[in-house]
Amino acid sequence: MLAVATTVKLLAEIALLALLGQWVIGLLSGQARERNPFYRVLQLIARPWVKAARWISPAFVLDRHLPLVAFAVLLLIWGGAAILKVSTCLQIGIALCK
Repeated sequence: MLAVATTVKLLAEIALLALLGQWVIGLLSGQARERNPFYRVLQLIARPWVKAARWISPAFVLDRHLPLVAFAVLLLIWGGAAILKVSTCLQIGIALCK
């Protein structure tokens, strides 16, 4: 169970950082963000999560808000995985979690 919690937490962290990096680059470069190669790589990493956000969100949510929805859902997943990891470590012993 510890491996599952750690893996889910890691995947959520990667996606969260990709979305955060996308936001920062978009903020700094403005309309030129589509030509930025780093923005495109982060967009490629975050695209599956944004598509999943479109699938779970209602139709009235605008497409430009989907990265925010994906970020919120991933933050909840990360928090749940962190709680699961901590509770598992407390059950099996802290020494085994290192």
